[in-house]
Amino acid sequence: MQFRPCIDIHNGKVKQIVGGSLKDSQNYAKENYVSEKDAAYYAALYRELGLRGGHVIMLNSRESDYYEDTKKQALLALQTYNGGLMVGGGIDDTNAEEFLYAGASHVIVTSYLFENDELSIDRMKKLVSAVGAEHVVFDLSVKHFEDGYHIMSNRWQNKTNAILTADMLKYLEKYCNEYLIHAVDVEGRANGIETDLIEELKNYKGNDITYAGGVHSYDDLKLLKKAGKGRIHVTIGSALDLFGGDLKTEKVIQICD
Repeated sequence: MQFRPCIDIHNGKVKQIVGGSLKDSQNYAKENYVSEKDAAYYAALYRELGLRGGHVIMLNSRESDYYEDTKKQALLALQTYNGGLMVGGGIDDTNAEEFLYAGASHVIVTSYLFENDELSIDRMKKLVSAVGAEHVVFDLSVKHFEDGYHIMSNRWQNKTNAILTADMLKYLEKYCNEYLIHAVDVEGRANGIETDLIEELKNYKGNDITYAGGVHSYDDLKLLKKAGKGRIHVTIGSALDLFGGDLKTEKVIQICD
């Protein structure tokens, strides 16, 4: 299991938010932590710690008045740690290459994968044609409903018709290199991991998976490592000491190794 760090950017600031609170209206999000440091600071720190595969997530829509400020911060991070970070947020086949050229190892894609709340194989093929599957990560952020874990799009605001299963991951793996799975119900709340979701994820064997959501203790890390048999990586936001939480980065790295 690897620790994959994060740099979440909203309204031009590095911050941690409650995932389900994000709204395009008035660029609102409930904030857990707002950093006084820029994205380049965190990118340099992750580089010094030898942490690769971190996620730079732009939380503003491309239509937002804050998007350019947020994008500027993302590009600073990519330039600071060239080849060591992935980037997501409003990425599709028309701009993916720009971010790879700027230094991203992969682009992380969510909403573009859907048309009318249905997965679009045509869009996936366009993305692969533009940058190659080896540079693509699918962010399949999910929220639990009675019939299963539905993938959420549009920065976790829209429920799609796609339900996450191990079979789905197997079907999609030829279009991407890795999966990032956010558990939206617990994202940013630091009150425990989504164990039912992890039970589903551990049945899949293929592309790398990084789990995000609710990690708030070292026991959570140990549980995830055991349940996922070391195959599921993890990212931590609000609970990490870098973002005002109690979990020490050095100890997190030690447990994951």
